[in-house]
Amino acid sequence: MIQLQENISLKPFNSFGIDVLTKHFCRVASLYEIQEILEWNKTNNNPLLVLGGGSNLLFTKNYDGLVLQNALKGIELIKEDHEYFYIKAMAGENWHEMVTYCVNMQYQGIENMSLIPGNVGASPMQNIGAYGVEIKDVFESLEAVQISNGTVITFDNKACEFGYRESVFKHQLRNQFIILSVILKLRKIPKYNTSYGNIEQELIHMNVQEPNIQSIAEAVTRIRQRKLPDPTKIGNAGSFFKNPIIPTALYDQLKQDYKDMPGFAVSATAFTKVPAAWLIEQTGWKGFRIGDAGCYPFQPLVLVNYGSATGAEIFNLSTQIIEKVKACFGIQLEREVNIY
Repeated sequence: MIQLQENISLKPFNSFGIDVLTKHFCRVASLYEIQEILEWNKTNNNPLLVLGGGSNLLFTKNYDGLVLQNALKGIELIKEDHEYFYIKAMAGENWHEMVTYCVNMQYQGIENMSLIPGNVGASPMQNIGAYGVEIKDVFESLEAVQISNGTVITFDNKACEFGYRESVFKHQLRNQFIILSVILKLRKIPKYNTSYGNIEQELIHMNVQEPNIQSIAEAVTRIRQRKLPDPTKIGNAGSFFKNPIIPTALYDQLKQDYKDMPGFAVSATAFTKVPAAWLIEQTGWKGFRIGDAGCYPFQPLVLVNYGSATGAEIFNLSTQIIEKVKACFGIQLEREVNIY
């Protein structure tokens, strides 16, 4: 039986800690409960928002609709072949806890994505990634329930149309499906990726001579803990902006004026990825604070709520940053966080 609550605060359910109200709230822990609440909502016709860990959104006002908290749990090995383990994780599982489970089981491929906030269900929607690895690199398939009729549909890698922090669920199929579970294809014979970011330096600092799954996960965790604020202490949603991908011709032109401007060629294209954090820092926003809304001093890609900032104040700060970067570099930053 579903438990429907009314007019409750969403502050405990979003990592920014924004205190807004939702008209209706329901925690669902099974496909049956999801189908039941969707059927109820057909006659009530509320706008619908599905929450996982609440780590990739910013509320700027009260939500006049139904918020579903996806609480489906479970992780299991469903099959294996001579190369891969196939791991099924339910959408309500915490992403980092799932990564830790796989690391401990010697299932290789997602250790670089340690400590990414949020739940498993959001991972394919965002095509989450870190330190040279994205979910699409290990993704096999997912199951999702269609909101309009309660039917369960399977999506393979191709059907998800993954891009940089993008998927079909953010565009053509936005707000049409609730993800139930994800199947990942993880290696038996490791193929490590330590060249991105500061992983190699961190491994040296840890006195690791032969990297393994555990040491790489530990290195990534240490790096992220130094650079990123703990959302239980300082409200944040991780990276607020995407790293812009610009024409390489524009990058080469900017490089003439900004000799130390970093860039990473996007393979087999005429485009280059530029770190948004570098652009934000160059325009003077790193460590900036107005009231309780701020730009984190150790990682300018992260906007923070130091206590009682409203979502509108954080959104306005992000707008100012976007405008300043555009004026200085001619580069348009995009928000990675979903705004409500």
